Amino acid sequence: MIYRYVFQRSRSMPGKRFLEERLAGSIGYDRIAGYFDSSLFELAGEALEQVKGTIRIICNSDISAQDVEAASAAAREQAQRLSFFKHDPEVLAKAGSDRLSRLYRLLTGQGTAKLEVRVLPDDVFGLIHGKAGVIRYPDGKRTSFLGSANETFAGWALNYELVWEDDSDEACDWVEAEFERLWGHRHAMPLSSAVVHEVERLSRRVEVPLIEWQKNKEAGSVAIEEPVYREQFGLWPHQKYFVTQAWKAHQAYGARFILADQVGLGKTVQLGMVAQLIALSSDKPVLALLPKTLMEQWQIELWDLLQVPSARWNGTCWVDEAGYEHPPRGREPILECPRKIGLISQGLVIHNPESLRCLLEREWSCVIVDEAHHARRRKLPGPEERGPAIHNPDTECNLLYAFLFKLASKTESMLLATATPVQLHPIEAWDLLYLLSQNNAHVLGDVGSFWLDPERALPVILGEAALPQEAQDIWPWVKNPFPPTWESPHAKRLRQDRDIHLDEHDAVCTLSFHELRPAARTWASSLCSVFFDQHTPFVRSIIRRTRNYLESTINPATGEPYLTPIGIELYGEDEPIPITGYLADAYKEAEAFCITLGKRIKAAGFLKTLLLRRIGSSVEAGRKTVRAMLAKSLVPLSEDEESGEGEQDSQQTHDETLSALYPLTEEEISLLQRCASLLEAAEEDPKLQVILQYLRDNKWADEGCILFSQYYDTAHWVAEKLSKAFPDQPIGLYSGADKSMIMHQGRKLRKERTELKRMVKQHELSMLVGTDAASEGLNLQTLGTLINIDLPWNPTRLEQRKGRIQRIGQKRASVKILNLRYKDSVEDKVHAVLADRLQDIFRLFGQIPDVLEDIWIEVALGEVEKAKQELDYLPRRNPFDERYGRIESVADWERCAEVLTRTEKIEELKKGW
Repeated sequence: MIYRYVFQRSRSMPGKRFLEERLAGSIGYDRIAGYFDSSLFELAGEALEQVKGTIRIICNSDISAQDVEAASAAAREQAQRLSFFKHDPEVLAKAGSDRLSRLYRLLTGQGTAKLEVRVLPDDVFGLIHGKAGVIRYPDGKRTSFLGSANETFAGWALNYELVWEDDSDEACDWVEAEFERLWGHRHAMPLSSAVVHEVERLSRRVEVPLIEWQKNKEAGSVAIEEPVYREQFGLWPHQKYFVTQAWKAHQAYGARFILADQVGLGKTVQLGMVAQLIALSSDKPVLALLPKTLMEQWQIELWDLLQVPSARWNGTCWVDEAGYEHPPRGREPILECPRKIGLISQGLVIHNPESLRCLLEREWSCVIVDEAHHARRRKLPGPEERGPAIHNPDTECNLLYAFLFKLASKTESMLLATATPVQLHPIEAWDLLYLLSQNNAHVLGDVGSFWLDPERALPVILGEAALPQEAQDIWPWVKNPFPPTWESPHAKRLRQDRDIHLDEHDAVCTLSFHELRPAARTWASSLCSVFFDQHTPFVRSIIRRTRNYLESTINPATGEPYLTPIGIELYGEDEPIPITGYLADAYKEAEAFCITLGKRIKAAGFLKTLLLRRIGSSVEAGRKTVRAMLAKSLVPLSEDEESGEGEQDSQQTHDETLSALYPLTEEEISLLQRCASLLEAAEEDPKLQVILQYLRDNKWADEGCILFSQYYDTAHWVAEKLSKAFPDQPIGLYSGADKSMIMHQGRKLRKERTELKRMVKQHELSMLVGTDAASEGLNLQTLGTLINIDLPWNPTRLEQRKGRIQRIGQKRASVKILNLRYKDSVEDKVHAVLADRLQDIFRLFGQIPDVLEDIWIEVALGEVEKAKQELDYLPRRNPFDERYGRIESVADWERCAEVLTRTEKIEELKKGW
């Protein structure tokens, strides 16, 4: 029998009775629904509970079929989680705790009815436009319906809805067959357990005002509803571990850590979360000292991932997270930061230290320093030497170190971030710890501490000296500084011992081993037995996790690795691109020019080798550079090109400007003119054919590809060529200074970088050419391949580029990377010099140290033997092994139901200095 219904605003209640009446007494209900959301059951929760059997619902999501095809089980779970978590939890919670509790009970089978949900990608079926259901009864009868007998409030009370009901066997069989086809589809996924747990959390959700949060200071109350949880993949165990450790230490005696995670493991979000917690709990401001190239990335990530407002100093005024410039008002504009968290370039310390002197005259709650290895001694000891200690940072260290040394005494907490705490010598790690120890004896101890003497401490850490074996001999190493309560149950018992009685603020135990009472001596012996493996100040204060460690270590809470392994398939390493004819001759002229120029000017190596850097990138970049040099129109490098900012040493001369080139000598002009003539006559750049071979013939374009160059001229040229080679596909160009665009079918359309990121994420753009503006802070997990059109002489850039696709959230088991270089170029010669050591170096450090840039410069200037000597100076073993990568139990923030009121949080962080 066929029945027809119309539901509209004036007749909303009959819509509710439609399902209530039919579900009463039923034993089964199969439903093809729309988008899964708690509102799906907002008014039908009680009706569904009347079913004495299983309710099965197939629904859609905005997960793409491509994601499902490429994903592992864990990645599919994450993709579905993101699809649901994008909803504002504040809005979802308004559905009411009772309704959400009923939904949770249904999903977990806590009643007579059990709800099973499977999810299909919307781009496969578009289920929002196809709704139907079949209801079964104990006597064998069934009824089916088509149309929006929608369980949502909107379906009943706000919209115009039509329903066609038919209880004939033919109709019921037809709907059931269609339901089973969708239910058993290969793309159908069971509802994520994360979604089920989130429904339960929302049923208990309570907002707490800032003043209440400041009493208990639960990190989870701030973290759980941040965008990094709602729109990204949340904080992974290694990230939560660091945040937890730093937050505990800050509340006890001040956090002093070196975060030395490998590139691509999310250092910025970890530091940003700690900065936020500290800023919310203190009246004092937070200062972040960053390389200039990272300033904008930091500000974007703070807002996009954590919804944390901040301001960055652009040299003349403060710029907030919305891009609004705050004009200076007083005599010290740098102290007029309009946000609680302020970002300042480290370059100011080098080039205009007087402008920052005022920062040393106030108190800070936290100071964060990214790329902290730039703070160094002027001269390192020999490879086998282990000291001496720093006596005068102003004369023995560079300007950045000397400034931070003074700043350390003005802040409660200080966090240093660097993937390479050791670049050339183990003393560099001790130097950073010594910096952290200023005004905080918990780092290296107080007067009399063995750890304050690197000649005594480093041999023990490096395994070069025999360790003491007896507890009474180990105890002097243990007691100064003494481990915190949370680090060891033995440390906790000893701190609470009636004779010792140390609170968390106390850094030193004054009792000798023989002065301990017998019970305490037993606990001390247990602590001493594991001290050098687990509790030294180096292990305590340096937190370093490598990708290999996280991918190969099982998380006991899940039985899975801490991080889903992502392999690397490397291409082009043994296949440099031959250059012949005019191009080969042009390159020789460029080499001669750089060597000649190097003899004349005193500027640092970056400027001396500029032409070789650019000609090694592409013929197009070489042509434009030579023309500009001859025309004296070589403009300062744009923000998306390599600027040599890593050379932040006080010995760096200040004449490294473009003006140092001129006037050119007659010999230099002659070399440039010959180079220009040869480049104009050169044939098509051979790099292009290799790029097209991989993209077209090897199908890399089908997997999605990001192509990197350090120069805009090269990136723009490649994007234009790809647009012609792939006329049906849009090609994205990602750069700084408003140069980003889409090229498609002969047209160029300017695009904001945020729009390009969105298009890649939504699979609307599968080929993107980027300058190194794209190498930092850009998440490209949807792409599976990467082509380095050129090799940046600062090796860290290679790691940053790779981190765009080999990162948390990548759904492929491995990604493919192609490195291009011309045969017999500087890049090729350096590759030959490094070939025997490169894998060893990477295995030691987890990335290539910045200092290797000097080797590229020396090779370019013909000093190959000197380059080899520099390479031999690198350590042969890593002073930081897996002891520094431990992850202990972390808090389950995902179940945290008390959340900090969002508006109050933002208002607090918008308070100025």
